[in-house]
Amino acid sequence: MKPLRLLLADDHDIVIEGLRRVLDHPDFEIAGVVNDGRSLLRAAQDIQPDIIITDVTMPLLNGIEAVREIRKNDRNVRIIFLTMHPDVTFATEALAAGASGYVLKNSAGEELVTAIRAAMKGNVYVARSIAEAVKHAASSRAKSWRSPLDKLTSRQREVLQLLAEGLHVKEIASKLHVSPRTVEFHKYRVMDELGLRTGAELARYAARHGIVT
Repeated sequence: MKPLRLLLADDHDIVIEGLRRVLDHPDFEIAGVVNDGRSLLRAAQDIQPDIIITDVTMPLLNGIEAVREIRKNDRNVRIIFLTMHPDVTFATEALAAGASGYVLKNSAGEELVTAIRAAMKGNVYVARSIAEAVKHAASSRAKSWRSPLDKLTSRQREVLQLLAEGLHVKEIASKLHVSPRTVEFHKYRVMDELGLRTGAELARYAARHGIVT
């Protein structure tokens, strides 16, 4: 039986090295490593791994937005979030985006391999410490709850992250291959939808919601 091909995405080298140790097993092959969300999109398409293991908070494009984009073209790859965020909101957003697992970094040695095996069986694995809370939150979300971020388009969420990372409008336009005027339009739509008035408020909002660190 061929080993599972894994794609790892995290912007901290020490985390990647830790993952290499945890995943040092004949059943796994690390097929690629990337350190930002846009590189993850490209690598997912080029490598076509069996499993993607990604952080939530990454430069240029956060993990949840990256997974939403990946899911538009690939419904089969299993995706597991490995993150420091125990916040139930992040977990429910990650699962709603199409993840098969949500594991906390402080328990990766105990739970990551279990999550991978569960995902390959078609199951969803959530870190034991937050599993019950996530179950209740997911049920509530299905009935009525919507995050303010749900009001934004995927492009608006991209612009939000890049603005929060401190990029200027022209820099964002270059990265997204659109005009500065288009970026300005998205910027003001984002601020209007989220009730934000200044760049500082935008940055704080992005940090509070795990879009940037």
